[in-house]
Amino acid sequence: MKGVLQAAELMAMSARTAPKATGKDFIEAKILVDEDLIILGKRMIEIGESCGPSFMTRDGNNVIASECALLLGLKEHPALQLHCNGCGFDCKEMESNQTQGPFRGPSCALRLLDLGVALGSAVKTAAILGVDNRIMYSMGVAAVDLGMMESKIVMGIPLSATSKNIYYDRR
Repeated sequence: MKGVLQAAELMAMSARTAPKATGKDFIEAKILVDEDLIILGKRMIEIGESCGPSFMTRDGNNVIASECALLLGLKEHPALQLHCNGCGFDCKEMESNQTQGPFRGPSCALRLLDLGVALGSAVKTAAILGVDNRIMYSMGVAAVDLGMMESKIVMGIPLSATSKNIYYDRR
């Protein structure tokens, strides 16, 4: 467990130092262990069983079987005022058309790319360290539902170091 937790800390560092549009950082990172990990996994299973999709249940069981996990999220952020319409709106419209759902949106397309680059940097670090992982949308949905982070969009990366990769070698 100690090595996997250290890997999670290094992954969070990789996410933090990943390049960001205009050099402004709206990425939030949180490492989950022990009871928090179990709470998240159980909530994923509840969501999967009550309203689907069915992969939420499968992923929830994977999270419970993990040694720890890293959550990465995109906090509230202003539009960049580039008016690129990448989010589906003009920047002024983006800020006035906030919606609710599993995630709050819309989000600036460049800030979403920041989250993607941070996720890629984190899983690259895990791969270099030989720690099994998988980026999971399902973890983010449950984390937002539980209020585990301030972010409007969250993705999760469960971590494991066993003889078989539990995130890919599954039913």
